[in-house]
Amino acid sequence: MSSTGGGGGGGGKPMSPASKLFHSPNFNCHVIAVLGCKTSINPEVIKEGFRQSILKHSRFSSKLVKKGRKTRWISTTVDLDSHVIVPEINSSEIEFPDRFVEDYISNCTKTPLDIAKPRWELHLINIKTSDADSIAVLRMHHSLGDGASLLSLLIASTRKSSDPNALPTMPALKKNDENQKRGASRSFLMLLFGPLMALWWGLMLMWHTFVDLVMFALTFLFLKDTWTPLKGAPGVELNTKRYVHRIVSMDDIKLLKKAMNAVIDFSTHAYVFTISTHEFI
Repeated sequence: MSSTGGGGGGGGKPMSPASKLFHSPNFNCHVIAVLGCKTSINPEVIKEGFRQSILKHSRFSSKLVKKGRKTRWISTTVDLDSHVIVPEINSSEIEFPDRFVEDYISNCTKTPLDIAKPRWELHLINIKTSDADSIAVLRMHHSLGDGASLLSLLIASTRKSSDPNALPTMPALKKNDENQKRGASRSFLMLLFGPLMALWWGLMLMWHTFVDLVMFALTFLFLKDTWTPLKGAPGVELNTKRYVHRIVSMDDIKLLKKAMNAVIDFSTHAYVFTISTHEFI
């Protein structure tokens, strides 16, 4: 048995307000991340990597324990064999591997995570699809972290293929003399007009906040949400969800932008678009 962990006992850590929200009955939210690999996955290598990185993160080695009226994160021993799941698959009998993976992910959402252990699990599917030679499906409760923190943890847990001991590096913006001159001129303008711009920004923030609150109240009372091609019919939230993987071209994104009459911010809305696709297909 392969097991490791962060010990046990102690008073534990209290749940944050966001964690309490994600655990509320009407908002029990999970995160599913799907990763494609160029080679088949060795489960033992993955487990060793988890011991060296992921399990050092307290949320991944703690379970929720209710004491009286409060629920706290309590450090526990992690049995990796019960968290890293490798289904037995006969690839020769599977006619459509892509559809098999999509159905597998959809079926994962039908069963809740065991609350008696840290609320995450990793499924390793060694089957060749149209885009990868193997698939890893990480399922975790959203109380473990938000998108930014989980992505940061994922990047910090990887290493360069050229140097297995080196952390990955992000591309940096190259600075030249022209950009430095522009930065200096902008700094001078900010020094002159900075206080005025700060005042204007504060007034606009208060105005937009007021308008949003009024629109929220009116929508709650009698207005209806604006209809869009992505809006589901009444009762769609009760339907079984299917997870469909697609590589979206820039032309498709432009078509979506035009149909939605919206602005696409790739740092945030690309993520929302992915979730929306999963919700309503």
